Amino acid sequence: MSNPRVRHISECFIKPEYASEESKQPLYLTPWDLAMLSVNYIQKGLFYNKPPASDDQDQAFVKTLLDRLKSSLALALVHFYPLSGRLVTQKNENPPSCLVFVDCNNSPGAKFIHTALDIKIADILSPIDVPSVAQSLFDHDRAINHDGHTMALLSIQMTELKDGIFIGCSINHSIADGTSYWHFFNSWSEIFQADGNNVSLSRPPIHKRWFPDGYGPIMNLPYTHPDEFTSRYEAPELRERMFHFSSESIAKLKAKANGESNTNKISSFQSLSALVWRCITRARRLPHHQTTHCRMATNNRTRIDPPFSPDYFGNSIHVVAGVATAGELLEQSLGWAAWQLNQAVVNHSDKIVRGWLDAWLQSPTVYQLNRLFDRYSVMMGSSPRFNMYGNEFGMGKAVALRSGYANKFDGKVSAYPGYEGGGSVDLEFCLPPDSMRALESDEEFMDAVTLSNRLH
Repeated sequence: MSNPRVRHISECFIKPEYASEESKQPLYLTPWDLAMLSVNYIQKGLFYNKPPASDDQDQAFVKTLLDRLKSSLALALVHFYPLSGRLVTQKNENPPSCLVFVDCNNSPGAKFIHTALDIKIADILSPIDVPSVAQSLFDHDRAINHDGHTMALLSIQMTELKDGIFIGCSINHSIADGTSYWHFFNSWSEIFQADGNNVSLSRPPIHKRWFPDGYGPIMNLPYTHPDEFTSRYEAPELRERMFHFSSESIAKLKAKANGESNTNKISSFQSLSALVWRCITRARRLPHHQTTHCRMATNNRTRIDPPFSPDYFGNSIHVVAGVATAGELLEQSLGWAAWQLNQAVVNHSDKIVRGWLDAWLQSPTVYQLNRLFDRYSVMMGSSPRFNMYGNEFGMGKAVALRSGYANKFDGKVSAYPGYEGGGSVDLEFCLPPDSMRALESDEEFMDAVTLSNRLH
């Protein structure tokens, strides 16, 4: 397949249907939010089949869909008003510092783009590797969150394909983590399906940001210029591939891991992550003594005491990690590796979370992608627990999910629920070509992968 190009048709900005009193006040960012200023936006999206129709019917369908997407988005932004704003920095001279916050009063709103791509859904889903054209289904390519001073904090790109529609969503990661990202997407879908009827959201977002005891909402960064805390990361050459794991395959991994560790406490996801950690480490052919980590993005909402509501809108995540030498990891069992991950999760307590916050407040820092991860380790991102396939926009259930360029590097693995549900999982791997080839011939790994008759 030659490299098809996305054709730009139109773009506009969408403001909330009306402005709430709450939205007229500045939204101050927490340490978790500010630490994200130099990483990429979150980019995920869903493919839907278009109803079969004549050209005239197809044009009418697309026009109606566009109108409904825009009107439902305007209503969704009433509830998720920070996504319609822009970042603003206020500089302070004594001591030299800057205050970054969200202003929803002086913004054109969220961005909405209509594009077209003259290929079929299968042209993107059927190749073994995810083709690079998938990245063009998203706006804000390579943008970092600090760009939200001049770029929309939310950008929706609706792309027409020959036989389908792709709805790609880019959200500023300083405003939302994965939990909040899918909370917005689910709520937008809920409003769309109500089709103009008065909808009371089943899960209204909570925008009151949480700050550590003794600290107000004003969090200054000890910098005078963005160049001091932002950087651009360009990923090396990577192959990107989706692997499917059925619920039966994952149940076998969980039983094996728990049996080998003589416990029943290891979760399905910890077992699957341990498999990924072992097999990527083997594929890389690391020296016996090389230290390697398996890092997992972890939601802090349930770990803070007292816990947050699951509807807290913002960032509340940390990374926990299992650690071992390559030799240890490959000489020990799957259960041993899974137990390291289990203990990393179990030990991630209120005390640990508050300790990180205390350290950050003493010395505020902003994550840099080029220094955050290393080529000897694995990073498990996203979550199969997020409700991704429950988002419907008048075209039935989505047929597949794909992501953009954002936040990808050697060893990044993103987890999504499998299409059929029931505890199945799709994993999106990013690895250099040599490592990916070795993984594809790894017996332990491929024995666990489920061949699917779907276009995954």
